[in-house]
Amino acid sequence: MTEPVKGSEAPDFSLPGDGGGEIRLSDFRGKTVVLFFYPKDDTSGCTAEAIDFTALKPEFDALDTVLLGMSPDSPKSHDKFKNKHALTISLVSDQDKETLQAYGVWVEKSMYGRKYMGVERSTFLIGPDGRIAETWRKVKVPGHAQAVLDAVKALKQNGE
Repeated sequence: MTEPVKGSEAPDFSLPGDGGGEIRLSDFRGKTVVLFFYPKDDTSGCTAEAIDFTALKPEFDALDTVLLGMSPDSPKSHDKFKNKHALTISLVSDQDKETLQAYGVWVEKSMYGRKYMGVERSTFLIGPDGRIAETWRKVKVPGHAQAVLDAVKALKQNGE
């Protein structure tokens, strides 16, 4: 499966979310969606990213934009993570990694010479038409949430 690129249809999914419900991407058709993939709940970089998106959530809400974070962690782990850090964004669990693979973010990584599979921190901006409007790969956390918000504002100004 080839990873989605700008202009292509965003792969749909129906997966468990935090709080016990199912989250289906197609349910948000007509809205802009920020789908960010992160490696692991409650690690330093992932926590900082989730807190940054939570801090900007009112601005995303004002732009009719849904924030979804996805990792291979369990819904129970997501619930603990949200409660611990007072996160207000929705978290999606992809324990079988099918959606992570569909988006091309489940990749071979290397640390201290050891190779392993993991999530490449990435963000996809999905327009109301269900197509990828922008992608960010190998994301560095500082300033990223603001950059995504700026891209959403630009998308809205261009009439998407």
